[in-house]
Amino acid sequence: MNSSVVNSPSVAVIDIGSNSIKVLVAARAPDGGLEIRLHKSLDARISAGISAAEPRLSEEGMARGIAAVQELLALAAPHAPARTLLVATSAVRDAANGAEFRARILAATGHDIRILTGREEANGIGRGLTADPALADLSDFYVFDLGGGSLECLEFRDRQIQQELSLQLGCVRLTEKFVRDPSAPFADDSRTLIAAHVAATLRASSFRFGATHYAVGTGGTVATVRAILGARSGKKAEETAPLVTTTELAALLDFLAPMALEERRRIPGLPSARADVFPTAIATILAVADAGGFTQFRHSFYNLRYGLAAELLAT
Repeated sequence: MNSSVVNSPSVAVIDIGSNSIKVLVAARAPDGGLEIRLHKSLDARISAGISAAEPRLSEEGMARGIAAVQELLALAAPHAPARTLLVATSAVRDAANGAEFRARILAATGHDIRILTGREEANGIGRGLTADPALADLSDFYVFDLGGGSLECLEFRDRQIQQELSLQLGCVRLTEKFVRDPSAPFADDSRTLIAAHVAATLRASSFRFGATHYAVGTGGTVATVRAILGARSGKKAEETAPLVTTTELAALLDFLAPMALEERRRIPGLPSARADVFPTAIATILAVADAGGFTQFRHSFYNLRYGLAAELLAT
């Protein structure tokens, strides 16, 4: 490996999401891109109760979140990052006791959390996408990042952000709202209600779809779809084709819907901690595709933490 890459200073970003907490350690590569030193995701689900009128982080959720952050900081430490940034998104942003969780993280780790606004989150995702060398040929496209608490929607024209919007359409939030029993098979009425709610929310929002019908999907949902499809042929997610069609998504939802939670948890490629919300996540992505007239999504791993790492390395 080029010594300039090995010796270049790195930065660490920890993204405290609603469903998972992730770390990225990266440095600036000689070509100006990102040299990835470490990436790791832990399922923590700090967002239970996020659909309540006044959502609050539970004691158990905060404890899981603190433990996950401590573990990820320990994993990043051997890389000696010059700067470390902790950010939080929808679950902490919307929680009535988000400030308390922030204080507990600071006390436990010595690191403060930057709580991102919806716009800051969307812009960070957009910056991450432009750092993905696999997307260098794209000029006009939409981006959808589905998390546990929110859905970030962006439109790019000439590789510049034209629209960005954060909507409360995360898969944990919608599961709590529309799925009576997540341990049971995914009911047809839940699927219908979720699709209608996503469509109505998009129509009522300021986000507009145009002539461009190219969509990029980021976040855990599309990555998990690739992992499940890849596992069927003995491949890892990153070894599969990055294009996921709506036909594949619909077929996967039809396959999973009749299963109870315990059966879904045995599906290769589907993390056990995501099995309860995963049908909702697919139904949400399909509703977005229907609203925008998309027939496929190009998956990218380069989302929020990649964008924030690029910003840190540029300053």
